[in-house]
Amino acid sequence: MNYIPINDINIPELKIYHQLRDHFFTADQSFVADSPKVVNLLLKTDIKVRSMLATPEYYAMHEHLIKEKNIPQLFVASKTLMQEIVGHKIHHNVMMHGTRPEPVPLNELGDTIIMLDEISSTQNIGSIARSAAALGVDSYLLPKKGPHPYSRRALRVSMGHISMLKTHLYDDIFETIKKLKKYGYRIYAAEVTPDSTPLGSIKVTDKWVLLMGHEGLGISQDILDLCDEVVTIEMLEGIKSFNVAVAASIIMYQFKR
Repeated sequence: MNYIPINDINIPELKIYHQLRDHFFTADQSFVADSPKVVNLLLKTDIKVRSMLATPEYYAMHEHLIKEKNIPQLFVASKTLMQEIVGHKIHHNVMMHGTRPEPVPLNELGDTIIMLDEISSTQNIGSIARSAAALGVDSYLLPKKGPHPYSRRALRVSMGHISMLKTHLYDDIFETIKKLKKYGYRIYAAEVTPDSTPLGSIKVTDKWVLLMGHEGLGISQDILDLCDEVVTIEMLEGIKSFNVAVAASIIMYQFKR
């Protein structure tokens, strides 16, 4: 393999690794992933890899994975030099520059979907993806205007398991819910309302969508009115709610049972 030793951290080919903010990646639909666990998982998928930046030790240990991919540029640098490139201390020895996979069309998603409405935390997006993959929920539906599931932090928190999910980004939540109902899905909204169904009593259909709301605002009434059923996790009196990622995990586990 053609490894490229790095001495100058300011060469144009490494510019992508200097970037931390997600909006730098949207123009050409690229992403940067870091840490061996995340990168190694992604190397086993069909995701296009544009380049890698890693230490000699990483390449020596994982050469068998890299050989399976046709990666145009394999940059080699010491860990110290990698820290200069990213601008902060790192605890890993590899980074990857890849292309975000094309979103799956709405009518090609699986029978079980976790759907987010205006989730603002990239960490929650990654955490929910990891739980969904672990529990066998096969599809992930997110708003286009929110953080991207292949953003740097979401990828890291998901441990790369976002790559196991069919992902679709929607424009209009109302139109999307209407289309999903036409495709035969039953829409369950996770919210606390006077007429919500306790999770322990829920009857789940074969094709379902679980809709999770904003971390602080929840799901608005006009969206709830479109859903087929509202589900609530039974909690002790005086406890208002779970973190959205925790709540999603609990409900997905019950739904898959």
